[in-house]
Amino acid sequence: MGKFDLFNKFNSAVIVLNEKRESVFTNNVFKRLFKDFDNVKKFSHKLYYDVYALESNNFSIHSPLLQALTSKEDLSAHVMYQGVDSNYYYFDMNSTKRGQYTMVVFTDVTANINLENTIKSNQTSQKKIDALVEENKNLSKVKLQAQSQAMKLLLLNNVSNIIRESIDTSVILKSVLNELSQMFGAFRAFYASYENNIFTIRESISKKDISKKISFETKVTDQISAGKVSCLTCRKEFLEAEPFKENVQRVVLPIFHRNNPIGIIVLSTKQKVKLDDTLEVLDGVSSQLGNAIIQAELYQKNEQMVKSLTKTLKELKETQLQLINSEKMASLGQLVAGVAHEINTPVASIKSNNEITKKLIKQISDKDLAELLSETNEIDSEAIDRINRLVVSLRKFVRLDEAELQEADINKEIDLTLDLIRHETKNRIEIVKNYGKIPPIKCYPNMLNQVFMNILVNATHAIKGQGTISIDTNYSNKNLVVKIKDNGCGIKEPEKIFDAGYTTKGVGVGTGLGLAISQKIIEKHNGKIDVKTKINSGSEFCITIPSK
Repeated sequence: MGKFDLFNKFNSAVIVLNEKRESVFTNNVFKRLFKDFDNVKKFSHKLYYDVYALESNNFSIHSPLLQALTSKEDLSAHVMYQGVDSNYYYFDMNSTKRGQYTMVVFTDVTANINLENTIKSNQTSQKKIDALVEENKNLSKVKLQAQSQAMKLLLLNNVSNIIRESIDTSVILKSVLNELSQMFGAFRAFYASYENNIFTIRESISKKDISKKISFETKVTDQISAGKVSCLTCRKEFLEAEPFKENVQRVVLPIFHRNNPIGIIVLSTKQKVKLDDTLEVLDGVSSQLGNAIIQAELYQKNEQMVKSLTKTLKELKETQLQLINSEKMASLGQLVAGVAHEINTPVASIKSNNEITKKLIKQISDKDLAELLSETNEIDSEAIDRINRLVVSLRKFVRLDEAELQEADINKEIDLTLDLIRHETKNRIEIVKNYGKIPPIKCYPNMLNQVFMNILVNATHAIKGQGTISIDTNYSNKNLVVKIKDNGCGIKEPEKIFDAGYTTKGVGVGTGLGLAISQKIIEKHNGKIDVKTKINSGSEFCITIPSK
């Protein structure tokens, strides 16, 4: 998988450019929207700002793409693009710098522009109607026509309000169907989508025949294709439907978007319908509804994309923590291996000399000198043994070869960690162990040692001066429970301590990754880690891991 293939999941067009202003990647949406793309230079000449900059001979000022490449900052702009059909399309353009690359995202907002134009057109029509009503208010016939027109405008207004107040396609369709049903006295009304020359019922006020594929007479199909409203007296809603007991008026309203059919609304009523009186309002409903459906679908797709990106971002953050942890442990392992090798050589020499000295002491005739040297020799032997144990402990702590689950004695693992932080606790902090009888637990021992290390070191830092750390372990209901409690200063914002980057230590002291990594390690064991804390009274971490 290429490093830019993630952009193929975007619903917006994406192009990635290098420092030489060359295209190194275009996603599938970009290839579909900009079929005539040849090179960056030609493409930039077809791209304009919606509002032009001041007059200048510098072409880059007028070219949003060139400005995005030359700008040191991220750039956002509303732009136009002249397609191969000579039509103009509108996009929200956002560019982002990442090292040597400039990533430019084009979000198609043409539907929004068309919707705004339609609304402006409707507002203009409404002003004309209002003026006509005012001029002819004294004529009774015109008054009746005005009242009828007002009802139509009310319907249009209600439809407009529905569209403005909701971005849910289902809610919009159900509301519009109810409004049209009231206007025509329809007892049946449904919306059918149009895809691949097939009509499929998507919404119905009677909740009947949802997802059913339907068809119509050739004459009606031709009228739908031409974008004309049809009104026929018939006994069926569609060819596959059960016939009514009596003839009804059936109105079929095509729904278009940018001259492309996307669906139809079918109304069945026993009232007499005069299309001449309702044709204008139906055209208005069709125009607004077409834009609303496309806009709602785009919003839902964008919402799904945001959810997908949010999930991906979360996964990337988790992966980043795992990589940081792996790199940290790998570096520590290499360091320990090197240090162990460097220590073992001089220690072996000292141990050998110490054994020789021990033999020579027996040949010294001066008893006082022999006794003094013997005591020194024993002290040196104990020091050598301690160095050996410390090296072994370090090697065990960074066991990088343990990629599989292993059985481990958790009590011994905690003791191992305590040996390594003895310099933090010696002569200052009392360690109280309340170990329970724990069976061997299947786990990743080196990872758990890191968790114990992070919590115990934090506890020693939280205790100023003398203090106590108590460690309780037990096993019940097939769960391992480890509690580590200190009487330190407590945590001010416990809800943030597992967030990556959050630290209670000073700048340059803590990285804020220790507990975040610890939480991921416990989750890797299908367990959980909780904390209880009180300012100036201490904190208690509770780790629960199910036994495998």
